[in-house]
Amino acid sequence: MPEPHKFYATSPTTFTKTKMPFSWPSIPNPIPRRYRRRLRSKFRSSQSPASSITALETSFNPKDTLRALRHHKWSVYDGHYLILILIAIFSLSISQAPGPMMKTGAASLLILALLVPITRQFFLPVLPTLTWLLFFFNARFIPADYRPHIWVKVLPALENIFYGANLSNILSAHQHVILDVLAWLPYGLLHFGGPVIWAILMFLFAPPGTLPVYGRTFGFLNIFGVAIQLIFPCSPPWYENMYGLAPANYSIKGSPAGLARIDMLLGFDMYTTNFTASPLVFGAFPSLHSGNAVLEALFMSHCFPKLRPFVIGYAMWMWWATMYLSHHYAVDLVGGAFFAAIAFYIAKTNFLPRIQPDKFFRWDYDYVEYGDAPSREYEYGLTVLDTDFRNSSDEWTSQSSWEGETLASQVSDSELSEVIIR
Repeated sequence: MPEPHKFYATSPTTFTKTKMPFSWPSIPNPIPRRYRRRLRSKFRSSQSPASSITALETSFNPKDTLRALRHHKWSVYDGHYLILILIAIFSLSISQAPGPMMKTGAASLLILALLVPITRQFFLPVLPTLTWLLFFFNARFIPADYRPHIWVKVLPALENIFYGANLSNILSAHQHVILDVLAWLPYGLLHFGGPVIWAILMFLFAPPGTLPVYGRTFGFLNIFGVAIQLIFPCSPPWYENMYGLAPANYSIKGSPAGLARIDMLLGFDMYTTNFTASPLVFGAFPSLHSGNAVLEALFMSHCFPKLRPFVIGYAMWMWWATMYLSHHYAVDLVGGAFFAAIAFYIAKTNFLPRIQPDKFFRWDYDYVEYGDAPSREYEYGLTVLDTDFRNSSDEWTSQSSWEGETLASQVSDSELSEVIIR
């Protein structure tokens, strides 16, 4: 007779947590939990259901970029990419440094950044600015035999005709260390760091799509300014102070002018060497210091009307600094401001998103309208029937970039319902 099976009670299997040999120190959050929850809840409640227009690209797959190119509807505005390619080819062909390997490596990295969606959203709008820098720094390699005549007397003559005196010489005649510092701040610091600050503010608080338009406008304004400086080279005020109105040639080195006093004040060479080896010694007209400051003031005034007095004051501050440091005539400043105003007008009427006063952050926007508002007036809210809602999901278009797609249907339906109720 077989023995019956015997069952023995076994203890349940237990799992123990592996102990780490050490523990990472935790950094305490100074904000209490209840306040963090309130802030998080308030921020999420303020986000629109159509928040995809503010979403950032997170894909690393180049196939997404190729798919976007296949579905892109090409237009005449895409011709600006051809212009950038031609300028880049010209700059690289005349460049003598760095070597071919460095050029090929830099170009390959840029192409890779444009193929990967997560980096494309940042590099695509900044392409005009990168092209301008390439164009500017390689201008020194253009042979003097192919360069035009340098105009020494034109700007001083225009200065006397328009203003009756040389304003740059008048402003720079009385020098003081405090005035030197006040002129150095906008001309030597804010000119280079200011665009980054404005860009951050536009990204956070302006409508989605504003920052790419600003980046492209900024880049093309500077490209156009460098082209004029190459075609119409003029001597700056420091040349008149050093050489009078004697004819100039391209062998003459640049000068830091008033910024040399800043180097003496700081005790190290911050500007003298760079300005002495400037790629465009005779690029006085137009003043890109003025053009950039005015363009930034116009964009900031459009996005933040309450800051208009501040940004206008910044532009005027830059104007005074350029003349006090003997780098530009007043005519140069007016020329730079004129071209900046034209560039902003083109951007505003065609590509710049409209401001919605009831929105604070970019994440609050349900939809985006581009260009100027319709000139015709409607009653009972019927203006929505003639509103241009553009689809900005295509990152390669001029008026939009990586800032998502425009969802206009919800707003149109809601406004039309109000019309029907009335």
